[in-house]
Amino acid sequence: MAIIVVGGGGRGVGKTALVCGLIYALREFRWIAVKITSHEHGKTEPILEETEAGHGTDTARYLAAGAERAFLVTAGEDDLERRLTELWQLIGTGANAIFESNRIVDYVRADVCLAVPGSGEIDAKASFLPFIRIADALAVPEECGRVEICEIPPFPQKEAERMGHGTFLRRMAGRPVFRLAGLAQVSPEMLAWVRLRLVSARRF
Repeated sequence: MAIIVVGGGGRGVGKTALVCGLIYALREFRWIAVKITSHEHGKTEPILEETEAGHGTDTARYLAAGAERAFLVTAGEDDLERRLTELWQLIGTGANAIFESNRIVDYVRADVCLAVPGSGEIDAKASFLPFIRIADALAVPEECGRVEICEIPPFPQKEAERMGHGTFLRRMAGRPVFRLAGLAQVSPEMLAWVRLRLVSARRF
């Protein structure tokens, strides 16, 4: 069993592109891909399985990238744990799963957590602050400019909320920053790093 979680600083930062890139590059894992959302998107069922590959929805893109199955899970703060339990009943607790969500890290033990900051302010999405504090690495599009990491101890959340994007990234002490030409194009360096993390977990 392997679990990857991809979180991001807001809408449109490239989370889905990165998930698709990982699915394609790690096809041997036969991923179950899951998007967690608090928005209903006009859907009536809390858990919907995508059945057609394509580019019209994020879950369709997962299938097009090579996912074995893809799900959209709609859940608020109060029912996410319950929806996740229902999801595991559908897919089996031994499945290799890749999640697109900031909030899911409170409910699963991920082998790899990847953060996609985007180019806006770090507080653009409130759920991103707690996520990035535990993220294992950052995935940054090349067009975002240079990112530097320096060794600075952990800092209070209120201080983080006052920071802009660049300042926060400089405080990601010691964690890898992968510069990608496109988030859907996982670099060989990043792929090797992710593989090593999954192998070390010994859960698949």
